Amino acid sequence: MRLLFCGDIFTEARQVLQSRLPADEMVVCPRDAVRESLGGVDVVIPMMTPIGTDVMDAGRFRLIHQFGVGLEGVDLEAARARGIWVANVPSADTGNADSVAEHALLLMLAVLRRLPEAQANIRAGRLGSPLGLTLAGRTVCLFGLGAIATALARRLRAFDVRLLGISRRLDPARTKALGLDACYAPADRDAALARTDILVLCLPVTVETRGLVDAAALAALPRGACLINIARGPLVDYAALCAALSSGHLGGAGLDVFWQEPIAADDRLLSLPNVVATPHVAGVTDRSYAGIARTIAANVERLRRGEPPLNRAA
Repeated sequence: MRLLFCGDIFTEARQVLQSRLPADEMVVCPRDAVRESLGGVDVVIPMMTPIGTDVMDAGRFRLIHQFGVGLEGVDLEAARARGIWVANVPSADTGNADSVAEHALLLMLAVLRRLPEAQANIRAGRLGSPLGLTLAGRTVCLFGLGAIATALARRLRAFDVRLLGISRRLDPARTKALGLDACYAPADRDAALARTDILVLCLPVTVETRGLVDAAALAALPRGACLINIARGPLVDYAALCAALSSGHLGGAGLDVFWQEPIAADDRLLSLPNVVATPHVAGVTDRSYAGIARTIAANVERLRRGEPPLNRAA
């Protein structure tokens, strides 16, 4: 089998998958040269490259398999029409949800303790500054209650926080199991945000959720609240976020995902002192990658036998 990674990013992914499929060929191409690189390819791994009709019609591959969860860049209808299988790897099955939850905690604590300022002070020889905020006693709102939010809620309970949730599915049993003080429907979003010190985005980007965290949502948060995004950049209105951070209405933001990735080094967000940014690494851990590679390798073996993949989306 020949597997094509679209883009020279997340380089450890290829190495881990190769260890699971030592006899198969792993190739990589620039993100803008996918169509020219499809010769002999059986499996396309999009990473963060859109896979539309132009790519599908340029090759003879049989499977599009994401190295992770997100399939928002894959034209699923076009794949179905062409008989191309599409699959992903659910977070809960691999350790990815646990990895992302841990990273959310890292961002949360880094924002509250003003880590960029603390690092500048250590270089300048200044002791005892800045004054940070404790996580204990804060109200954390999980927007989206999937596998990542579940893993994060379990960890946050040890920090003595109040937990809120926003979800399309209001289920008292689930609210209790997650240890939430309350759960709100999306229509009641602003009521939840008004009680929130730290908003954590844990939902996929879709037509309905793109730009969901807009100026009105940010204004509904109390002054000094923080935003943590370990989901997808386009969930948030970029201009509204910049304005809320610059004005001080938002106390800070921890961002692992962006609107265009990689984010430009001179992007204005990266120059703000109340922003902690990481390069889309929340799920990049030994445990997560081992679990993802195990699932993809199993589906490659199924493809070899002519069987449809597990976790099939198309």
